[in-house]
Amino acid sequence: MSEPLRDAIARQRQILKGWLASSLSILAEGCRDAWPERTRLEARLAEGMAELPYCKYLYVLDAQARQITANLSRKGPMPEHFDRDRGDRPYLAEALAGAPFSLSEAYLSRNARRPSLTAVQRIEDAAGHLLGYLGADFDLRELPATQAMYRQPGQWQQMKGDPAIRAGLFYQARTDSLMDQRIDTVLDLMNELMTVHGVFHGKLHFSSSRATLWLLNDPYRYRMHGIDELSDPGLCLAYPHCPYPEQAVVPANRVRDVLETFKALRFMDETLYLRSGSLNLFNGLVGLTFSCDGSHYMPWDEFVAKNVGFWLGTSA
Repeated sequence: MSEPLRDAIARQRQILKGWLASSLSILAEGCRDAWPERTRLEARLAEGMAELPYCKYLYVLDAQARQITANLSRKGPMPEHFDRDRGDRPYLAEALAGAPFSLSEAYLSRNARRPSLTAVQRIEDAAGHLLGYLGADFDLRELPATQAMYRQPGQWQQMKGDPAIRAGLFYQARTDSLMDQRIDTVLDLMNELMTVHGVFHGKLHFSSSRATLWLLNDPYRYRMHGIDELSDPGLCLAYPHCPYPEQAVVPANRVRDVLETFKALRFMDETLYLRSGSLNLFNGLVGLTFSCDGSHYMPWDEFVAKNVGFWLGTSA
């Protein structure tokens, strides 16, 4: 997991911890007063469901992490969970180690198989001795939307592909595709589509001679075109004129530079060559997949600044 993504998740967990810690502490005091009577504990948990509007289940465990109440849900008690041993569940690890309050990492729930979180609060007597634990389960889709949208950092990322393809790399050679044979026409039309006709994300599949396009005016559906369409100037008549987006980080007059660099990488070597390339105008990232099945994602300006020798390992 990348550091920016890890930081975004950590910030959201801190928000949730601050929201839950005081509420569960108060509820744990009520459980201490009712200890160890099951009926009174479950009555307090039922009240707690109203105090924690986004909670899915509440339950109480003894000091050995064995459940001494039913699961309390919004629909009422679920007695089948009584006497359940939760000692081996990862979300209890911090609590069993002595943490007064803990919030688990996200996990897939055992029954519904949905992303979930569990908060655990220690229940102690007046002298501070451990009685047991208060557990609260949350379904991520039911939590309030407090987090900001994660933003992908614009930095070079390299990802390895299928080891079987890499192992056989030197037993293969590039074969001219139909797109290779008409590549100048295809790149001219792709440049026109991206700068004049509202395509903000385009991907060229050189080996299979096709392209996928995403449009400003209909971003939820992509279009796919084969080589006959991609080499026919009439294709532009199918997409209306659209002003170049002000939010684009790739200048309109540099789109062709990216496309021409795709061409250079496609023909740079008979063994190591570009299989597909994509460009997104808004995040400015270029996506590359090579014959070795390795993939790269990098800022467009860094991409066009590198020469063929860089990719072949023959220059810095």
